[in-house]
Amino acid sequence: MKQIIRASLLILAGLTWAGCSSTKSLKPGQYLYTGADIEINPDSSTRIDNQKDVKEALEERTRPRPNKSLLGIKFKLGLYNLAGDPNKTKGFIRKWLRKNGEPPVLLSEVKIPYNNAVLKSYLISEGYLQSGVTGDTIIKGKKGKASYIARTGPRYKINSVTFPKDTTKIAGIINRKKENSLINVGGYYDLNVFKNERIRIDNDLKEAGYFYFSPDYLILQVDSTIGKNLVDIKVKVKDIAPDASLKPYTINSINIYPNYSLARDRMLRNSSPEVHHDFNIFDPRKTFKPQLFDRLVFFEKGTYYNRADHNQSLNRMVNIGVFQAVRAEFLPIDSFRNSQLDLNIYLTPLKKNSLTFSVTGTSKSNNFVGSEVKLTQTTRNLFRGAEQLDVSVSGGFETQVSGIARGLNSHSFTTEAKLTFPRFITPFRGINSTNNFIPKTIASISYQLLSRGSLYNLNSFKTEFGYNWKESQYKEHTFNPISVNYVTSKVTDTLGEYNLFKQNPGLQKNLENQFIIGSNYNFTYSDQMNQSQRNNIYFNGSLETGGNVWGMFASRNDNGKKSILGVPINQFIRVEADLRDYFKINKNVIWANRLNLGYGYAYGNSSSIPFVRQFFAGGTNDIRAFPARSLGPGTFYYKDHLEPGQDVTYTDQSGDIKAMLNTELRFKLVSILHGALFADAGNVWLRKEDVGTPADGEILAIKGRPGSGFKFKNALKEMAVGTGVGLRVDATIFVIRLDVAFPIRKPYLPEGQRWVLDQVDFGSKTWRQENIIYNIGIGYPF
Repeated sequence: MKQIIRASLLILAGLTWAGCSSTKSLKPGQYLYTGADIEINPDSSTRIDNQKDVKEALEERTRPRPNKSLLGIKFKLGLYNLAGDPNKTKGFIRKWLRKNGEPPVLLSEVKIPYNNAVLKSYLISEGYLQSGVTGDTIIKGKKGKASYIARTGPRYKINSVTFPKDTTKIAGIINRKKENSLINVGGYYDLNVFKNERIRIDNDLKEAGYFYFSPDYLILQVDSTIGKNLVDIKVKVKDIAPDASLKPYTINSINIYPNYSLARDRMLRNSSPEVHHDFNIFDPRKTFKPQLFDRLVFFEKGTYYNRADHNQSLNRMVNIGVFQAVRAEFLPIDSFRNSQLDLNIYLTPLKKNSLTFSVTGTSKSNNFVGSEVKLTQTTRNLFRGAEQLDVSVSGGFETQVSGIARGLNSHSFTTEAKLTFPRFITPFRGINSTNNFIPKTIASISYQLLSRGSLYNLNSFKTEFGYNWKESQYKEHTFNPISVNYVTSKVTDTLGEYNLFKQNPGLQKNLENQFIIGSNYNFTYSDQMNQSQRNNIYFNGSLETGGNVWGMFASRNDNGKKSILGVPINQFIRVEADLRDYFKINKNVIWANRLNLGYGYAYGNSSSIPFVRQFFAGGTNDIRAFPARSLGPGTFYYKDHLEPGQDVTYTDQSGDIKAMLNTELRFKLVSILHGALFADAGNVWLRKEDVGTPADGEILAIKGRPGSGFKFKNALKEMAVGTGVGLRVDATIFVIRLDVAFPIRKPYLPEGQRWVLDQVDFGSKTWRQENIIYNIGIGYPF
């Protein structure tokens, strides 16, 4: 991995050199275009509102765009120059450089009169109705730029807004909804607002049945002659609007073809439909239960057409997962002389059974990297109500690529059956979602065997029953009222349990047989699909309880612990929150931040939450300057508590409490190669300090972990901090990541000595071996 990173840095240095000599390929009389410089009202001491934003918007509209650069280095132009003479096209390297590079943008390509007109048009659309723009070019050496002067004049405001005054029904609807108008008296003239106002009115009319109306049938007349830099706005329906657009339509017949194909078109149309409520269902093969369409089609016979029902019906039919094609057809009765529509819905089902084979790459926070092979059998429409049964078998192999246990292999085998119902199944009637998204009831059962090399094996049996639903396109909920997890383990360390537990205090208790019976809830908010936003947020919050209900009824075993079949049940509450923010500095630079907090409270039978629910710190997706799962808990450091001559081949430190903060500046270098600068901070703690337990019969003594307990006043002083750089190959469908990090604060050192920034010495081989951590991962860390 070190060789890969060195080669990448060498390539980066070459691109930097090539980018610095960006004019070397220019011919006499050619000048490299470096961009546009815009001044707004240079002769006036008065700044316009949002002058910085207006200036940026004007600069974005100038053409052509200069060669792309990062930190002043034109990487793509550098690639193009490395290819040499453009007349020579032979050679793979030359072709690759030419394809991924960027030819020089010349000053001669700048069309000043065209840009003057574009910039003036933008200013007018923003309300600067008396604006003017003049431009010129400036040459310095082998480079040139365009210089524009924009004189905006005053920005016009809205004096009044008038809506249609006639007595037609369509005018009445527009006037009833005018309080929702986007055009406000006293607001600025804004062409985009006017366009959105037409769309708003069109939406209101579509909700009232005006199926054939269009925003193009509306006109906003602007009078700017009234003086005082004010305008009057008059909204009206165009006189040329067709008659069909001026009347509302009602739904007549609703015909559903749930098993449609072109080959069966005539046969289906000639068949006798099954009438279910307002629906005529043409399904001779009885492929689907008629009740299914009560949750998919929201139109009712005799009611006005409205866009909300239209979109909601389409979304549900598409998202239910059993149709490969969905088409809704609205046909007027007797051409346009009648104000009724027939609705025909054509649905083409997916195949009932399918077999899927997949090979995926895996990258985990404990620095295990590997692959998994998975075979899934899917049966759709199992009970004729769009149910889906997925039965899968998978196997994976992983190896730890860095950290204490580098080279440790792990393999897993998993089998799972999951049955999904596209509705809520509850003891209570009438609970159903009415938005665009299909609610789901999911029942699952699974078994997993995890073999952690030659150390130990884990067997996990799990079953869950719960619900998944989307409140909106941004908010998703998952609630499992029933979750049962039984975990058994067996130590396979060739040197015996004593050696493994001596290296990892606390692991013995964590590897005991465990029953986890409880409930869990998960909430996710994400607006990352809105790529047009400059700032995107992701939030995931989870709450899990164990033994809360079963603990009330379970009997006690010989040790006085509440148990089921002799196995003590875990009693705990676990809360975790993960908040991420992605800020686009520009289209090639993103500042990403994450705050991750977790808290586990054990009670009754348990002194700490189960090992499989505990928190860890360190690793490729976590605090990258420390080996995987080696941090904490608290100020405890496993190496300080080894016996003379003892070596550590594996570490798995965990805690009940976690606090982590990550910040990362991500930037595009060239083509699919991206870079990153990052800093990570955090740690894990036990809720109560681990004081260890003495030996009891065959049970080995467990050493304590001094400094592992959480105290709020000491939390900041016990945080680990690391920093580093990264390279990423982002091909959209996959991301391969290389990160190099080193610690600058070590929480296990004595107070006053924890900051180690002054000890950083890249020239020292010993320091590099002890401090630099190499991480390889698949996908971004957050």
